[in-house]
Amino acid sequence: MTSREPARFPATRLGVRDAVIEALAGSLQRPGRAILTMLGTILGVGAFVAVLGLTSTATGQISTQFTVLQATTVNVVDRASADGANRPENAGDPSAARPPISFPSDAGERIERLNGVQAAGLWWIAPLGRTGISSNPNGAGDGEGLKVYAAAPGAIAAMEVTLVTGATLDPFVEQHHERAIMLSAAAAARLGVRDLTARPAVFLGDLAYTVVGIYSDSRRNPEVSLGALIPASTALRDFGNPDPGEMPATLVIATRVGAAQLVARQAPLALRPDEPDSLVAIAPPDPHTLRDKVSGDLTGLFLALAGVSLTIGTVGIANTTLVSVLERVGEIGLRRSLGARPRHIAAQFLIESLLTGTIGGLVGTSLGVVAVIMVAAARHWTAVIDPAVTLPAPVLGSVVGLLAGLYPALRAANIDPITALRS
Repeated sequence: MTSREPARFPATRLGVRDAVIEALAGSLQRPGRAILTMLGTILGVGAFVAVLGLTSTATGQISTQFTVLQATTVNVVDRASADGANRPENAGDPSAARPPISFPSDAGERIERLNGVQAAGLWWIAPLGRTGISSNPNGAGDGEGLKVYAAAPGAIAAMEVTLVTGATLDPFVEQHHERAIMLSAAAAARLGVRDLTARPAVFLGDLAYTVVGIYSDSRRNPEVSLGALIPASTALRDFGNPDPGEMPATLVIATRVGAAQLVARQAPLALRPDEPDSLVAIAPPDPHTLRDKVSGDLTGLFLALAGVSLTIGTVGIANTTLVSVLERVGEIGLRRSLGARPRHIAAQFLIESLLTGTIGGLVGTSLGVVAVIMVAAARHWTAVIDPAVTLPAPVLGSVVGLLAGLYPALRAANIDPITALRS
């Protein structure tokens, strides 16, 4: 080599280890800014993990929240009775507005023959009109607001009424049209009935009904827990057909688990083979369909929120990285003058934003998992966390950091070293 030949310097290289060390040093120069920059990614990834975890946990609890009582209850409504009051020709005629019950007299017995049925019976609100329940013929006000329900023995069994004292309305009372009544604990307290030894009576208008029992509640039909029950046959004789304006005659059916859908399909035909369309069977919703709907709705809603958080995180990292590039122009010029190539500068800032996104993704994933566990524990649920969602979640933060660092890295790589050193 002669004295006139220019000196040749070896090509500079930037190893992965050196690049990571440089990126860490650059990120840790301002830890407060780095933490704030990570915050958007932390919120986005945390929301992503928490949303999917809580959705899985909530939908997993539907089978629990969708109680056995709800899943095993079928109601059959008398459509003709319900529609009768709305017919124009019956307007203004109370007697015509209360058409006969479309159910056969042995409705409960017919349904109980179906496979999967445990108990069934008719019930409705007794149409007392202005007549109320009272403790004496002249005490029309002491039972104001208490409803009286007509119920067959099968309906009382299906309702799962909890008897406190006395007896229930049995088939004998029903068959002989006895004026017997069961009071709820609330109604008994209102009417001053405490001891059944002396066979006390209450009055529906001027008709005396013997109190045969007091019950505390009804598991399947809680509305009767604030009223009273009389035999369905007696209600028909004393007060006539049900008033569809209040409540049409309804057959309540208690089924075994898993039999409700089948019983609902079979009940109208079993009750009225001649005109099954006159009855409407209302079955509980399918828990699988309910779970899928809840899962889809929750996932779609909250993933949109998670996407917004991730977008904010991406913009935050990009903005902070760009500000860092502008603040370190002198450093970039010095490194370029010492032999660093544009790709080395770009790689440093890309790795900085990548590390910021990855750390934010790890922290966000951890916080998301903790949030799912805490919510599940607070509500006494079983936390459902899918590893297929939580394990790749930090990668989402890395992708966000990488995308956010592309423009600042290119901006840093294109800085002219001479101009940078002069600034």
